[in-house]
Amino acid sequence: MNVDDLISETAFPAADRSHWLALVEKALAGAPFDDVMVGRTDDGLAIEPLASRRIGAVPLARRKAALPWIVVQRCDDTDPARANRQALEDVAGGAAGLALVFEGAPNAFGYGLPDQPDTLERVLDGIPLDKVHVRIDAHPSSRAMADRLVAFLTKRRADPTKLGISFGIDSAATFAGTGRLRMSIEALQASMPQSLAHFFAIGVPGILLEADGRVFHNAGATEAQELGAMLAGAVSHLRLFEEARQALFYAAPYIGFALCVDQDQFVSIAKIRALRLLWQRALEATSIKPSRAMIHAETSYRMATARDTETNILRATLAAFAAGAGGADSVSVLPHTITHGLPGAFARRVARNTQLVLAAESHIDFVIDPATGSGSIEALTDALCEAAWSEFQCIEKEGGLLRSLAAGHLQERVVQARDRRAAEYRSGKRAIIGTTLFAAKSELPVETLPASRRPLPSDGTVFCPRLESARLDELLTANT
Repeated sequence: MNVDDLISETAFPAADRSHWLALVEKALAGAPFDDVMVGRTDDGLAIEPLASRRIGAVPLARRKAALPWIVVQRCDDTDPARANRQALEDVAGGAAGLALVFEGAPNAFGYGLPDQPDTLERVLDGIPLDKVHVRIDAHPSSRAMADRLVAFLTKRRADPTKLGISFGIDSAATFAGTGRLRMSIEALQASMPQSLAHFFAIGVPGILLEADGRVFHNAGATEAQELGAMLAGAVSHLRLFEEARQALFYAAPYIGFALCVDQDQFVSIAKIRALRLLWQRALEATSIKPSRAMIHAETSYRMATARDTETNILRATLAAFAAGAGGADSVSVLPHTITHGLPGAFARRVARNTQLVLAAESHIDFVIDPATGSGSIEALTDALCEAAWSEFQCIEKEGGLLRSLAAGHLQERVVQARDRRAAEYRSGKRAIIGTTLFAAKSELPVETLPASRRPLPSDGTVFCPRLESARLDELLTANT
């Protein structure tokens, strides 16, 4: 028998959507289709059970499409000497980047490297800077730390052409996470252009300004709120470049993004893809030739639980997969024991190896934007773009991101979203594996390093309602 004849005889009969709907209605036995079959994101966006393939879709690649993402390991130990040993071990174990998280940073979660002049030199001692990407997470002293980093690189005689650096300066993330700024909004906006001109004169490459959405996500923001806040932050950065009399097309590559990914892998993939489209649209609106966004993804802190911490490994794996498949340029996985304190060596190794397995063994990066043409993810990407653009417009009407935060408008919307989500977990509409569902009768011991929690900065002249990281398991018993 001819193979083609065999295939034709065993093939399924042609089917269309109307035939499928008829079978679904029979199975539902009168139950509403939208209630049973259509999922909803926290923004109320529909996730249809079946979607047609997107014809002619264009892949949304990371900035260096021919390379896998940068495996970044978190460096947040309060002891610089211990942090240096960890960094050397991480680099030897396969990490291609280090995220230096300083005390007071919105995502330091109570710890972080000490804000001292010699911290960089002590932590990066022995680290090959020409081979390791270094990012500084936003914190109240980020501009001073940028000067220290430049001085350190000069002392090390580092070749600027071989460096990969993200200075991570984001006043809005600091303002939202601490409720304070070291100067008034007016003074900050007036001083930034001069500071930018100073860094341009030095000629150090990399991401200078960052639009960081992690503080909003971990405080309870929806995907659209996180994206809208990041876009508003990036646009405000463009305005700073304009005031510094720098060509905007020259400025765009110096602006980066940081966001959170969680265990909802399809929504996380769509969120990264939506951010790329939103940035392209913003650049087009300012008559700039679109350039690929530089996106750093970190696994969500709010999804991590204190009970049954091993389930955090599974959550982080799903999130890291979404980050790689969604096209993040660099990814950082939070250690699974972070809810109990400063993670030890085993948790750090698991966090690092989670990415190494996905990149080196599973080859998640083999296909550029594997979600291209997927009806469901393409539709979700478009819907997120629309919702995020509306949030961005709302923030702009409130005077921009800093003034929206100063007035408490954005925080109010984030807290409302957080409370709605918490109510669904309390009512049982949603469940947390290992905490509210299939909870273990006993807990295994958790290893953490001896370290004291660092207080938030107490200085500053401008105050706003502070957005505090709130884990989902904490919200089950908290008063909202």
